[in-house]
Amino acid sequence: MNKLSIYAGLMVLSVTSAAALHAAPVKADSDGNRVITKSEAIASADARFAKIDVNGDGTLNAADRTAMMAKLFAIIDTDKNGAISQSEFVAAHKAGAERRADRRERRLGRIGASMREGRQRARIGAIAMMSRADINGDKSVSQAEYRAAIDARFGKADANQDGSISIEERQATRKAR
Repeated sequence: MNKLSIYAGLMVLSVTSAAALHAAPVKADSDGNRVITKSEAIASADARFAKIDVNGDGTLNAADRTAMMAKLFAIIDTDKNGAISQSEFVAAHKAGAERRADRRERRLGRIGASMREGRQRARIGAIAMMSRADINGDKSVSQAEYRAAIDARFGKADANQDGSISIEERQATRKAR
């Protein structure tokens, strides 16, 4: 009887934790109702675009990479002498390793598994999405092109075309990838 209670409790715990994992909110779900509307998806995309568009010129291109490198250089160059010493480099490396370890620990606490492979697929997917978003082939992505790509991706995920993506639709899209 006691073993049966323990097994039953473990089964209930595993089922509820699995359900909670699949129902986890995503960043685009601004109101927390576990359904992503088109306006939430566009708002989230606009915020991501603004973050990636480092130089603020309204396009994502090589100039943004250059601006990001300059920004990172300025962060690492703590004494602001225009050069990075070995001690500055080591300190930046250690700080980055600590941040990565903290993120990894938080992520493992949330999902209980390694995400390295999933992150790598996500990076490759993001690069592919950016190249598909470059409609005119000019090696840069305007905000209009970015929004059009998000709109197409949203339309593909919104299986019943009701203007929102439910948990089930997100899961189906994830499985289809």
